[in-house]
Amino acid sequence: MKFNFLFTLALLMISSLMAQQSIEAQKMKAMGLLNVADSDSTIVVDLMYAHDDNFTGQLLYECLREAYLHPDALKGVIKAQKELKRLFPEYTLIIYDAARPMHIQKKMWQVVRGTPLRIYVANPANGGGLHNYGLAVDVSILDEKGVSLPMGTPVDHLGEESHITHEADLISDGKLTKQEWENRQLLRRVMRHGGYRTLHSEWWHFNWCSRQEAREKYRVIP
Repeated sequence: MKFNFLFTLALLMISSLMAQQSIEAQKMKAMGLLNVADSDSTIVVDLMYAHDDNFTGQLLYECLREAYLHPDALKGVIKAQKELKRLFPEYTLIIYDAARPMHIQKKMWQVVRGTPLRIYVANPANGGGLHNYGLAVDVSILDEKGVSLPMGTPVDHLGEESHITHEADLISDGKLTKQEWENRQLLRRVMRHGGYRTLHSEWWHFNWCSRQEAREKYRVIP
């Protein structure tokens, strides 16, 4: 009897979680966003905010596990993946974050508000960032063994070592190796090939368009 009770409880918990995931997916899909894996299953997805080992120290995505993007931005990621595969067939892109609801952005902002780290998080009061429209990706490259290429810092490291504007100085100071810089260059090359723009403060972050264009042409994810 005890086993049956525990088994039934486990099934109910799984069903509840699946229902929550379905609701989150339905919200994304209702806005016209697309699941990256449905369009290109070779792109690896591991959302960093679905774990608590991110800069906030919090589990922010309780139900979201898939990477969603606006169709315009998705086409760019797929094009970038194809270019990477052309250059290095054994490599693949890995997405650490994509579409991000504004209510999650607000939680992030509360963590950095009033601190020097606020420069790394778009203020929701000012319309948020491109993630909040499904028009940005946090991305890196995996090698043939599924190991991330060294980029000088982990993804989500908030500090000068993550900036792309003074990489020559970082190399001179021993904070970035030449190989790590070349890996960053490769990532930027394929993402630019896909039509994406860099973000100066985060080597892993790429925007599909400007914030102004996003506000004029696209909708914020609530």
